[in-house]
Amino acid sequence: MISTNKKIAIVTGANRGIGKTIIKKLSSKNIFVIGTSRSIQGKNIINKQLKNNGFGIILNINDTFKVSQNIKNIYTEFGKIDILINNAAINHDQLLINMNYKNWNNVLETNLTSVFYISQQVIKYMMKKKYGRIITLGSISGSIGNIGQINYATTKSGIIGFNKTLALEVAKYGITSNVIAPGFIDSGMTKNIHQKKKKKYLLSIPMGKFGKANDIAAAILFLSSEEASYITGQTLHINGGMYMN
Repeated sequence: MISTNKKIAIVTGANRGIGKTIIKKLSSKNIFVIGTSRSIQGKNIINKQLKNNGFGIILNINDTFKVSQNIKNIYTEFGKIDILINNAAINHDQLLINMNYKNWNNVLETNLTSVFYISQQVIKYMMKKKYGRIITLGSISGSIGNIGQINYATTKSGIIGFNKTLALEVAKYGITSNVIAPGFIDSGMTKNIHQKKKKKYLLSIPMGKFGKANDIAAAILFLSSEEASYITGQTLHINGGMYMN
């Protein structure tokens, strides 16, 4: 077992976009980060980003056996898991009338069911220590919907209910659970938006601009900290004023 005074964080989908920025931010604050990716290329990107303050692992978050095995291995190696960031997500956008079951189910499995299973595996170790931070990435679409994203919006709405219930169940163990719901962020999921559509979205954002990945990473760092120990069950919207709860 490796003994360390550093907090140990697991971040899913850590090799690109917001996830890549999250691991850089956490690592810069002396948190030891274990990032997941589906591919060897993604693992290498994570390793390069973290240098000596963490490492990447290849993990299909829909493979329950591999998830259980990897979480157990991490706990065995470090004796604790302090922070879980459920960041990994996919989208297969289509109108309901055109959507097939495969695209519906793939998004639900990756964006919602995997959050259930990974959180379940991690939470038992956090309960032993009576400490933990769980932060799940939601989306503005989970609160206001978005045409052509009925599968994606459903998962992000489901995460809000999951989070509130989990927060109630684990509060007595010193564990907090929160959601960060980004609006439109300059990242992989928004870079392919058509310019005409992008202009329309910008008109609905009071700040008149898309957010940056660092806006999300900074909020995650705060919710992971001791300063956020009395915040749980919340959804923090970061969207430039596009939606106010």
